[in-house]
Amino acid sequence: MTSPTSPADHIRQWQAELASFRRDLHAHPELGFEEHRTAGAVAGALARLRIEHATGIGRTGIVASVAGASTASGRAIGLRADMDALPMHEENAFAHRSTIDGRMHGCGHDGHTTMLLAAARYLAATRRFDGIAYLIFQPGEEGYAGGKAMIDDGLFERFPADAVYALHNWPSLPAGTIAVRPGPMMAAADRVEIHIGGRGGHGAHPDLAIDPVLVAAHIITAAQSIVSRNVDPVDTAVVSLCSMQAGNPGAMSVIPREAHLVGTVRTFNTATQDMVERRLTELAHSIAAAFGATARVAYQRIYPATINTDAEAIFAGNVAASVVGEANVVRDLPPSMGSEDFSFMLQERPGAYARLGQGGTGEGHGAFLHDTRYDFNDDVIPIGAAYLASLAERAMPLDPR
Repeated sequence: MTSPTSPADHIRQWQAELASFRRDLHAHPELGFEEHRTAGAVAGALARLRIEHATGIGRTGIVASVAGASTASGRAIGLRADMDALPMHEENAFAHRSTIDGRMHGCGHDGHTTMLLAAARYLAATRRFDGIAYLIFQPGEEGYAGGKAMIDDGLFERFPADAVYALHNWPSLPAGTIAVRPGPMMAAADRVEIHIGGRGGHGAHPDLAIDPVLVAAHIITAAQSIVSRNVDPVDTAVVSLCSMQAGNPGAMSVIPREAHLVGTVRTFNTATQDMVERRLTELAHSIAAAFGATARVAYQRIYPATINTDAEAIFAGNVAASVVGEANVVRDLPPSMGSEDFSFMLQERPGAYARLGQGGTGEGHGAFLHDTRYDFNDDVIPIGAAYLASLAERAMPLDPR
């Protein structure tokens, strides 16, 4: 068949079908490593398109393989989308709202999955490239490290991509804008827990107790000095102690025996990450000891920082310009202190993580990620899919002869 003039135009022919598929995923959200229905829908669509694919990678992940008109170049590229939803209750009223209480596609992974499936369909229909495109449908991005699970399951040994790319929607950018940057895109995410042991007692006789609430308050305050007095001013970090549990609100005169703090640390480079962990541990132990209490710190590094490699980020920006025009490409998007487990893939292969603007108009589209009224903007599906497909075409061009 004669192809339309651009990948986006080609993919727009399927807009109604793609929007329907995306909304079906939205109505049936699944959490990390529970994406059985979602993976089944993706595998079923790939099978109908006669696209080769492997299932069960990283538990519920799928990788589809599309060969170009030639594979003589020996090149391969990986394109990744996440599939999981969030444990939150949706407050939208539209027909495709979540049918499962306490589960919601509040981050647009339903849209990401649909865009990657559309890119696979386009690449299989046109095959205007020399090499192999691996379409990676990843489970468990929302705190489950599904990207690492796929890697540990032999992702890049079985599907040896030379580089890997991902695209995430971003509601605060105008619809159709694509943003990327060389270097840091998203921060590392660490979890910290501080258990404070004191001696319980009567609130009217605090001299007979060791008050862990007082100790916790001093630790919370002191922790805020770590960034302001230990991190290089041209670097950045976040230390947020977000939860405190101690005592019983109904027992106003009971000093509890223990207190428990939970929070997160966000950094971009490993040296800063090491320093924050060390100083937070030192502060907690020292402050507790000064009050006669004890502190036990558990520091868990969950996701590393998402760092785009320079050449691939520049390439991604050039590809984006070919799809949406240079005026609609942001090449120096400020990094986010949020985190993303695509970082594990970027530790294994060069690549780039980009953002797709979805605008602030239409019901639900004005809500930011992880908002109970968020919804993915179906109008940008062809743009995102065309960008993903164009990455493969331009990274692995056919010999023009």
